[in-house]
Amino acid sequence: MSAPTTPRTNVTEREARQVAEAAREQDWRKPSFAKELFLGRFRLDLIHPHPLPDDESVRRGEEFLAKLRAFCETTIDSSRIEREARIPDEVVAGLKELGALGMKIDPKYGGLGLTQLYYNKALALVGSASPAVGALLSAHQSIGVPQPLKMFGTQEQKDAFLPRCARTDISAFLLTEPDVGSDPARLATTAVPDGDDYVLDGVKLWTTNGVVADLLVVMARVPKSEGHKGGITAFVVEATAEGITVENRNAFMGLRGIENGVTRFHQVRVPAANRIGPEGAGLKIALTTLNTGRLSLPAMCAGAGKWCLKIAREWSAEREQWGKPVALHEAVGSKISFIAATTFALEAVLDLSSQMADEDRNDIRIEAALAKLYGSEMAWKMADELVQIRGGRGYETAESLRARGERGVPAEQILRDLRINRIFEGSTEIMHLLIAREAVDAHLSVAGDLIDPDKSLSDKAKAGANAGVFYAKWLPKLVAGPGQLPMAYGQFKHGIDLSGHLRYVERTARKLARSTFYAMSRWQGRMETKQGFLGRIVDIGAELFAMSAACVRAERLRAQGDHGREAYQLADAFCRQARIRVEELFDRLWTNTDDLDRTVVKAVLAGSYSWLEEGVVDPSGDGPWIADATPGPSARENERRPYGD
Repeated sequence: MSAPTTPRTNVTEREARQVAEAAREQDWRKPSFAKELFLGRFRLDLIHPHPLPDDESVRRGEEFLAKLRAFCETTIDSSRIEREARIPDEVVAGLKELGALGMKIDPKYGGLGLTQLYYNKALALVGSASPAVGALLSAHQSIGVPQPLKMFGTQEQKDAFLPRCARTDISAFLLTEPDVGSDPARLATTAVPDGDDYVLDGVKLWTTNGVVADLLVVMARVPKSEGHKGGITAFVVEATAEGITVENRNAFMGLRGIENGVTRFHQVRVPAANRIGPEGAGLKIALTTLNTGRLSLPAMCAGAGKWCLKIAREWSAEREQWGKPVALHEAVGSKISFIAATTFALEAVLDLSSQMADEDRNDIRIEAALAKLYGSEMAWKMADELVQIRGGRGYETAESLRARGERGVPAEQILRDLRINRIFEGSTEIMHLLIAREAVDAHLSVAGDLIDPDKSLSDKAKAGANAGVFYAKWLPKLVAGPGQLPMAYGQFKHGIDLSGHLRYVERTARKLARSTFYAMSRWQGRMETKQGFLGRIVDIGAELFAMSAACVRAERLRAQGDHGREAYQLADAFCRQARIRVEELFDRLWTNTDDLDRTVVKAVLAGSYSWLEEGVVDPSGDGPWIADATPGPSARENERRPYGD
């Protein structure tokens, strides 16, 4: 008999969408290259010439990277972390001494004040030494206490908490609950006002850093009452506060050193002075924080690609098959070419997005989301190809390889470690929907009322007039453009010709916009249910963004005299590979099994195919699918374990 589960919060689909929509940044105050791309406008001027960091930030960044590299090489033992499933205290103490906890925190609060560009370079470096250490630093700074306070905190909060985060205290971000993932409208943790305090009750799941954290960012629902607007609200909470219990340290298929747990709050008093922003602003704070915070994952994905390329190159030159190195066999060589070209593109996307974030001239919410989506998907594919290139040795653990006298290459480990990135900070499926919503924002702004069933006829008539004006100007511009001019983008032709790829991006962006418009005309209000279609639209946009970034980066390196010819080769290879993927995605926009898949899924859920499951045993046993998270005192021992204790 299954154990009882927490009663579910009843929220309609419309209510859930309203909560998500209210948390979005509604306005576009700055230009966005990716937004324009989805609208069929290839604004190369927004990214070329490639933005560059100033000399002082480069000096400080390179100086820190040199210290960090030495630390990674001498102090971080990845195999030990994998074996013991924890990061040694001395590693964390060393990171604190280096100032690595405060890489993005202003020096006036004791931080290093690194740019986003160099912060991401540091994460790529640390992540290559140990993905678990990379996750520790990323969760602390990208989504933990420092970033939301930097953007939304009061001066008093910054003075109180940022010096601690810069040097001594580790922070965590607590949003997810046992029955709440990507649907925050059903958030069950409450923060009830009581005098000058709020009283927190609830359970949080998958609290990265939560087991070892000193400070927590907690999202909780404030009930609406007299004098209180209510809504999902963000708080800084001391991890040692009475009533907080870390009930479990979770274990995963990868990132074995990560300190991720289940945290219960029972009558936890939090001063009102620790509330970040106004009541009801919690989700907006979380999403805004993630606009740049999401860049930490593609940073470590780019670092993983570099490592995969190094191992593939060294192994494929050493290993011989049928009288020549396996790299020279086309079946293996194509995989190496994919890894090399894709690594170049991932770093191009990362560096471009990071520098754009530093300059703050552009709105990068879509660029950062695309970087996260594309980086996590492509890094996983590169790691999978590396395992295949290594063959049986790729499937064998590093410890086993060393035990029998070979180099301990952790190929299978990186495959396991990278897998979570397709789920962390927005799964691929959720990222598709998030990006698609932003990509069609211009259409919904002018025509949204036309497909809203709750709008009156007068509202629909007004929307129809506005839409007519917008589309009368917009649609004709999708017919022709520079992509049809043979000499366009000629500045990208130096021995190897990249101009043709940029012309392809320009033409294809217009085709993508036409396809989106046609789909909206065809499905109207049902467009939001066509998740397969929207996912492919976003994937096409991601490929076009990566192609653009790769070409711009290649030209920058050529102009600087820094491996320019090789960079052009890699950009050319990547763009040719990406164009094949784009054409396949376009084909699948209209030729797919989406309708049939929905029919099959309904039959599966109805039990029509349960006979197909016969002939096996299920080793998962009994128990609830979702653990009980009923508020109340904890009955379990506190698993919290601060580093050094």
